[in-house]
Amino acid sequence: MRKVLANTTPLIALANIDRLELLNKLYGTIIIPQAVMDEIIREPARQKVHDASWIKVEMIRDPSQKDIFRARLHAGEVELMILAREQKADLVIMDDDAAKKTAKFLGLNVTGTLGVLLKAKREGLLEKVGPVMNELINDGLFISDTVKSYVLKEAGE
Repeated sequence: MRKVLANTTPLIALANIDRLELLNKLYGTIIIPQAVMDEIIREPARQKVHDASWIKVEMIRDPSQKDIFRARLHAGEVELMILAREQKADLVIMDDDAAKKTAKFLGLNVTGTLGVLLKAKREGLLEKVGPVMNELINDGLFISDTVKSYVLKEAGE
């Protein structure tokens, strides 16, 4: 089974529009570091994430590595990348551009919330990406017009 780790924003965004289960259907178990769970605790999506038995919270082995990343990234992003490297993750799901660039620099395979939606459509779990993307936007997730157009083109919509 693939090792897939997720950051705070994709979990909250999908939970807020009642699409959290897409992660489980696409990837099975999702691993998150404690810092991501701590960030989610402050969000309305907390209960949905907490109740998802397929989301596993794991601790990083070497907290001293956090100091390397602190300048530009949040605690959840930092722990996510450390844990992903420790566990040799197959995929990391995150949305922040600076975090994505750092993760790619570290050699991690990265996708975001919209990448999850595209995969869900390809696998027959979503009929259309556009309406779900609009739900995310209406819930407060910023998606630029350029990115929205690109995703719709990739989805064939």
